[in-house]
Amino acid sequence: MAKYRQDRINDSVAKEVSQIIREVKDPRVSSAFITVTGAEVTQDLKYAKIFYSGITGKDPETDRGLASAAGFVRGQLAKRLNMRITPEITFVYDSSLEHGMKIAKILNELDITDEDEENAGDE
Repeated sequence: MAKYRQDRINDSVAKEVSQIIREVKDPRVSSAFITVTGAEVTQDLKYAKIFYSGITGKDPETDRGLASAAGFVRGQLAKRLNMRITPEITFVYDSSLEHGMKIAKILNELDITDEDEENAGDE
């Protein structure tokens, strides 16, 4: 399968799943402010990893809520996307946002003066 086709499928699945998650009535999911950060569908379209992050961080209750809602999400995905095979869905917590915030915090704590910047440019 061509790379651009795989990318389009991943983007479509991520977009639709982010909309479907808003419709889930499970309080563990609806109250968690979940953001879908990406999707990774296998080339044979049988399996999909949905990467998500939440404002509250990694919460085991949210994980269980998403696992129980996977069947509903898959059914809605089958209705919305015209695919021959609807992939089995697993949700994976994406910690890249937390990691980026940690790096930004470290960079903001560095004490760089104007003299340091001028000396770095001379070298």
